[in-house]
Amino acid sequence: MKIMIIGATGMAGRAITELALARGHQVLAIGRNADKLAALPANTQLTTRAVDAFELTKTDLTAVDVVVDAMAAAPDHAYLHVDLATQLVAKLRDTEHPRLVFILGAGSLTTGPDHHLFVHDLEQDPAAASFIAVPQNQLTELKFLRTVTNVNWVGFSPAADFHAGPAVAPMYGKDELLVNFHGDSATNSGTMATAVLNEIEQPAHRQERLTVANQ
Repeated sequence: MKIMIIGATGMAGRAITELALARGHQVLAIGRNADKLAALPANTQLTTRAVDAFELTKTDLTAVDVVVDAMAAAPDHAYLHVDLATQLVAKLRDTEHPRLVFILGAGSLTTGPDHHLFVHDLEQDPAAASFIAVPQNQLTELKFLRTVTNVNWVGFSPAADFHAGPAVAPMYGKDELLVNFHGDSATNSGTMATAVLNEIEQPAHRQERLTVANQ
């Protein structure tokens, strides 16, 4: 397939890019920094484009089979998560092509006996003050996506600790924060990439959010 990956040089985007190429897909890697794009692994199936994602046109988007939004915004611009999702959806209303895949946050997952949102735990942690705007805006992004019924989209949330690392055996869920047998709530970038590519290649979910964690 032809897969556009927005934020292809970030942690999640790079892992998804590398796995998509390894599986033989054509990848159009989108990023704002040409030098970072040039540092992606050389591959005849890879095309890079240094452009602000907000400048992508409907023609750009419909030229591929799948668009993966893996953009990571800085906390002081966390609202861009919401802005980009709304723009992508607006340009693809009442279409089935391409499919939109969103890399979301863990803050919108529920946890504890009362099934409260994990973002509320983060809001009580002083150490999270510097980045709390990101999970807050990713929650707003998901709330928006859940109103969208005329675009072919799917979202993925990681566990509490989302970090770079190789793929390991995954656990899947829907709306609850996952914790493995050892009491860890973590997702490697490789694990996320595997879940995303598996869904792209064999679609099993539509207009819903999934969560994936390391087993």
